[in-house]
Amino acid sequence: MAAERPCNGCAAAATAKSSRRSWLFKAGIALNAVAGALFAVPVLGFVLGGLFGKNPYRTWIGLGGVNDFPENNTRLATFRNPFVNAWDGATGDIPCWVRRLEGDKFQVFAINCTHLGCPVRWFQESHLFMCPCHGGVFYQDGVRASGPPPRGLFEYQYKVENGQLMINGGHLPNLSDPA
Repeated sequence: MAAERPCNGCAAAATAKSSRRSWLFKAGIALNAVAGALFAVPVLGFVLGGLFGKNPYRTWIGLGGVNDFPENNTRLATFRNPFVNAWDGATGDIPCWVRRLEGDKFQVFAINCTHLGCPVRWFQESHLFMCPCHGGVFYQDGVRASGPPPRGLFEYQYKVENGQLMINGGHLPNLSDPA
């Protein structure tokens, strides 16, 4: 019997397979590292963004001069959302109800009902805000009067600066705000 010799071609094929396998393994690790970095960078930016610098989404927006809003009166005002895209068009204009109490004391309400977000309307004769969708009613100071809304109207923070009424446009009122 002749002793079997190892095949030189078989050893070369095994070396080629192992080198191809190791190369594919390394390429897979590299692609996973790139995918992990692409995911981690925005997440870390969001988490750590509040620690460094000013919040770019907090800005004061002018609604008009104080004299544009008569005392003891409620008027509709509109402001342009400063964080719009070119294709937003008219949807970037946000309405709000401005109630001037006296002097520099105001209440600025979001136009949306706190039930499902339908736009409320102001009725001067009855001094009530009413929602046409499900019958929500709010007193002139924004407090819930009746209907399905869980709370009063959302209020924007405001300030008067150089005779101009300004609201905090970087904070949209929502249910997480205290009533």
